Amino acid sequence: MSDIALNWIDGNWVDSGNYRDSVNPATGEIIGRYADGGEQEAAAAIAAARRAFTESSWKDDRHLRARALCEVADILEAHTDDLVEALSLENGKLKPHARFEAEMVPSKLRFAASQVRTDYGRALEVAPGTFSMVLRQALGVAGIVVPWNSPLVLLVRSLGPALAAGTTVVVKMPGQTAQLNALIFRLLSQVESLPRGVVNGFSELHGDGVRHIVTSADVPCISYTGSTGVGRAICASGAEHLKRFGLELGGKTPMIVFDDADLDAAIPTLVQALTVFNGQFCMTGSRVLAQSGIADELRKRLCAQLEKVRVGPASDPASNLGPVIDRHSVERIDKAVESAIAAGAKPLVRGGPINEGPLTAGAFYRPCLLEVEDNRLDIVQEETFGPVLSLQIFDSEAEAVDLANDNQYGLAASIWSRDFQRPLRVARELDAGTIWINDWARVYDEFEEGGFKQSGLGRMNGLAVLDDFIEYKHITFSCGQVVRQ
Repeated sequence: MSDIALNWIDGNWVDSGNYRDSVNPATGEIIGRYADGGEQEAAAAIAAARRAFTESSWKDDRHLRARALCEVADILEAHTDDLVEALSLENGKLKPHARFEAEMVPSKLRFAASQVRTDYGRALEVAPGTFSMVLRQALGVAGIVVPWNSPLVLLVRSLGPALAAGTTVVVKMPGQTAQLNALIFRLLSQVESLPRGVVNGFSELHGDGVRHIVTSADVPCISYTGSTGVGRAICASGAEHLKRFGLELGGKTPMIVFDDADLDAAIPTLVQALTVFNGQFCMTGSRVLAQSGIADELRKRLCAQLEKVRVGPASDPASNLGPVIDRHSVERIDKAVESAIAAGAKPLVRGGPINEGPLTAGAFYRPCLLEVEDNRLDIVQEETFGPVLSLQIFDSEAEAVDLANDNQYGLAASIWSRDFQRPLRVARELDAGTIWINDWARVYDEFEEGGFKQSGLGRMNGLAVLDDFIEYKHITFSCGQVVRQ
């Protein structure tokens, strides 16, 4: 390889000739260059994946797929430290958060390998001498579109089941993490059990390559993680070919705190739910709903803890909150906060951009807490994708449910109460795909993850995840019966 981070297509490193800088968001410093992909790279990747699907044994050889997935898990696990360093440098994640992301990866791949070996169809003698069977087979080439906020685990979360199902893949990785992307594909290129062309990937800052993947008749399924707006757009673009879409989109996670909650346990988790991944997480706990009897104490303690959050680069072990991805995001987040204040939100902890001192060159945003009475404000309704938290007060269980559900999103929610029955009672009424009781951000490979309403289509993880990548085929035949004289 050259010093330029290149794209990995059909078993070769591909140089687009269109170079961009990779930047450390904590300092604004250039840390490398990469070959920005586009329509040409997407077309080449699709052609390679199509050839691998039709000409190799990949789609039919489940033993090969299981072995390859285990090998991918092994090599990524062996390079965890390298992946953590790359994530921290280029994505801005604090080292513990980057390690949290990297250490989720091997188990997802091994779970996918287990699904390969345990995936079965059905057979039945529907009438005397007449048999039917249903086979589950790979759809073909899968397009995977990965966001910049958690590029390693969100790649693997789609890649694992896509490979397990027998599809070959074309991966669009975010240009913001091109150096990390190149490291991932360098490791994948060393997996001996992966036939050439089964996995192809390119880094892209803008959308020409993605548009080609979405509109191509040779890519029947798309796995996309990202914003709801883009999710809607790619669904519309792919409608001509009736593509299969698996979408995990935006979220606005309500953290519902009842009067009988254990605040000693809840407060640190509420802060963590805002600061993990620097607030750039689809499950960020961006809404606190506090019952009136505990509201004053929660408000006081939450403000005190947010004021203590130490903002700084991942290279500083004392940092509690790293940079957002770029300066544009800082401006976007602060504009949303200013608009909310102008519309009536009360700033309890103003936070905001850091405009003086050694951190000014980076994309840092101090955590913000706004108390809100109007549930219709954009700061409550829209995903901010930054360390901004709203606080609302409610009186009854019914009001808490109504406030939580009065939102276009339904990805996740958290319920805090010492009562044994209340959390389950409330959880059953919430429009959310994942609900934690006295906890936050617990995701397990064995159980489905995904959203209601505008938070997505389909499910990641669990047994249902393969459905995005497979087709069902019914075969029936009659052999008659033995004629006895």
